[in-house]
Amino acid sequence: MIQEYLQKAMQAANYEILEEDEGFYGSISGAAGVWATGSTLEECRQELLEVLEEWVLIGVAMGHELPEFDGVSLKVESVA
Repeated sequence: MIQEYLQKAMQAANYEILEEDEGFYGSISGAAGVWATGSTLEECRQELLEVLEEWVLIGVAMGHELPEFDGVSLKVESVA
């Protein structure tokens, strides 16, 4: 389920070419603070995936409600 969530989130990513050979910028709409840069598009994409993975792990650990991506969501249940 986590892998599918990450794939759907990455499909929602937006990329921009930075000015004059400065590389690429990528972010995921709905995932506040998830962004990355890289000298190539692939480098940027890889970095963005790493940031997303860490963001999901921290969000789950802290019990945050994570956004839905293309019908896929992760539900965090509290253990009490």
